[in-house]
Amino acid sequence: MFLVATAAYAAETPDVEKILAEIDRLSNFDDTDFSAVYTIVAEKPGQDRSVTQARLFRRDRRDQFVLLILQPAVNRGQGYLQVDDNVWFYDPDSRRFERTTLRDTVQDSNAQNRDFSQNSLSEDYRVVSWQAERLGNFDVWRLDLEARHRDVSYEKMKIWVRQDQNIVLKQEDYSVNDRLMRTTVYPRYISVGNRLIPSQILIVDELAEGERTQVTVSEASTQTIPDNVFTRSYLERVAR
Repeated sequence: MFLVATAAYAAETPDVEKILAEIDRLSNFDDTDFSAVYTIVAEKPGQDRSVTQARLFRRDRRDQFVLLILQPAVNRGQGYLQVDDNVWFYDPDSRRFERTTLRDTVQDSNAQNRDFSQNSLSEDYRVVSWQAERLGNFDVWRLDLEARHRDVSYEKMKIWVRQDQNIVLKQEDYSVNDRLMRTTVYPRYISVGNRLIPSQILIVDELAEGERTQVTVSEASTQTIPDNVFTRSYLERVAR
């Protein structure tokens, strides 16, 4: 498939595959562990705003993460565990693990499990077109992506990447039939070690009018996490 520039030729043609690889490199923690507290605020028309607080543990070099629910009290002790391609949800009330996927949403919000795992844009997508644009105060590359395989949440994506820093400011997720499914905006980033991660995320469900979720990140750390955290027994133990 030929790569097509859909705007006037920019002063410098971007190396789009390198941009995807750099996005992954800046946000993934291949040489350290990563942990943080995520506050997830979900808004749905006609419902009270829901607030979930969770602690995330990530070990990207082994494709592992644990998302442990801290608040609200009624859901405390619930958790999500990824090991390789397998993802489970643990409910301490039933004491059962149920198979889930990276596509599934977290705590009835618009955030998905994949939003808390490592990036793999360069492995999962190819760039089919690009365009130089302006987004807010930033010069950006808009990259139109198509999936390389079926094991992705969305078959097509558009991402707006800062030209000076290779971080994503906006993302649109599409179905195979080009229907806009979800829009995500990343207005703020923080430095964690030599990485850059979004500290504020706004997710809009384009199929359900008025539904949106805001995610904020605090207490980010690259301290080593004990191996036993990435196990079923850990979730069972901390939920008691």
